[in-house]
Amino acid sequence: GQVQKGSVVLDPFVGTGSILISCALRGAYCVGTDIDIRVLRGTGKDNDVFSNFKQYNLPRPELIRSDNAMYSRHFRLPNGPMYDAIVCDPPYGIRAGARRAGARSEATIRPLTHEQRKDHIPQTKPYAVSDVMADLLDVAARTLIMGGRLVYIIPSYNDFDPESDLPRHPCLETVQICYQPLSLELGRRLVTMEKIAEYDASKEDEYRKFIWKNGPASAEKCANIREKIMEAAKHKPGYEEKLAIRKQKRKQTKEAKKKVKLGHQKSSTS
Repeated sequence: GQVQKGSVVLDPFVGTGSILISCALRGAYCVGTDIDIRVLRGTGKDNDVFSNFKQYNLPRPELIRSDNAMYSRHFRLPNGPMYDAIVCDPPYGIRAGARRAGARSEATIRPLTHEQRKDHIPQTKPYAVSDVMADLLDVAARTLIMGGRLVYIIPSYNDFDPESDLPRHPCLETVQICYQPLSLELGRRLVTMEKIAEYDASKEDEYRKFIWKNGPASAEKCANIREKIMEAAKHKPGYEEKLAIRKQKRKQTKEAKKKVKLGHQKSSTS
């Protein structure tokens, strides 16, 4: 991403801030957004995103609870693009499925009272990987300065063709792809794109139609990676035995935690 001292960098899926820490070490001014306010708050004063930066004596980043699928509704853009780089690891559903703001059913939508607004955690619904990438490239094209760079990681199997399966955008040019194998079948690519043209908001629909060269076929190769990994594992020798061992360990861990919890309750009442 060519991040250097004074660069303004955004991570729209900031999580615990590990990527922004690397950018801050290079002297960047860091901005992070995430849809999950619980991740941004952490579990306490010394166990949150800010404490991770404090550990390395780095300036605190600007953190905002925001849905990248609704970027233009969360932010009013200044007189022009503002980021020198966007660096991120988008959610692909390997550890946890991607989420966006919204209710699965209108029947679950309820108005908020004034008192509830402070600690309210908005409802979320599944966020398709094809939409995750389409929104990411759209935000990058809108908000990067000319020559600014988008850097992201994308997992894939061996049938993935970077020429036809990577998402594209008329305002962005792919300048580098670095492949890291994780197994014989699975790997991930570090993709770098550079902004080469100004964004025209009136062409948003046209831009989005351009993103996937082969349409759903390309988008599907980036989706459901976790399910594909699990399905491939079922065909490997010893799968059933290993599965039984993992289930037993999870059961033992759950029982141990339950005993500890009961012990604390007894000590507090005695």
